[in-house]
Amino acid sequence: MFEIATIPALQDNYIWAIHDDRSAVVVDPGEAWPVLDFLQRNGLNLEAILCTHRHHDHVDGIEELRGVYNVPVHGRSHPKNPHITHDLREGDRLTLDRFGLVFDIIELPGHLDDHIAFVAPGLVFSGDILFGAGCGRNFEGTLAQLHHSLQRLAALPEDTLVYCAHEYTLSCLSYALVCEPGNQDIQRRIADTQALRAAGRATVPFTIALEKATNPYLRCTNPELISTLQARGLTDTSELSVFSALKG
Repeated sequence: MFEIATIPALQDNYIWAIHDDRSAVVVDPGEAWPVLDFLQRNGLNLEAILCTHRHHDHVDGIEELRGVYNVPVHGRSHPKNPHITHDLREGDRLTLDRFGLVFDIIELPGHLDDHIAFVAPGLVFSGDILFGAGCGRNFEGTLAQLHHSLQRLAALPEDTLVYCAHEYTLSCLSYALVCEPGNQDIQRRIADTQALRAAGRATVPFTIALEKATNPYLRCTNPELISTLQARGLTDTSELSVFSALKG
């Protein structure tokens, strides 16, 4: 058995810790000290690091952590990411025997070329591709690639819990409501999210089903959303054009 703990870091990052009562594996440690503090407070030993992509707020804590715990770092190798010790590619599998977890690796370009996700039954570590009611920026690759990457995540079972790397949900929902002012699911999620934040709680994880009901980037065929964009000059209503307009 295992639990997944939230470790807040930097301004709005989440580092995820898969752990039991003795060991932990962390995902995207953008800072070392919150992880070291979590491990010490809970009497845990670090066994591995998982990395979704090379942005500094996902990797800057790796070197210090490896100075204390000489552990493997699993991710996609890239010339600008010297931290990866075990390269992962599309179709690979990563087994964490201690926790009974087997991750399927999928490559998700469109944010950065080296972005991957770790997918196991019932959960996914999505890095910066899919946020609560939003998605990552297109730094490398094309918008078509980013759209396709999001569609791959949207195709996961609807009860899949999404562990993304940032607390962006409330700001993303504000945009979602502008896109679909009549969407009652968005309205309810805003109220729920405000309550969670007021209580000092994270809005992550969330389900794929909730994203499909409230995330505009997964709703590019929705009539109200398309109508909103048409009122702002959209003429091509193909799914990719709608997605591109949303990102514009």
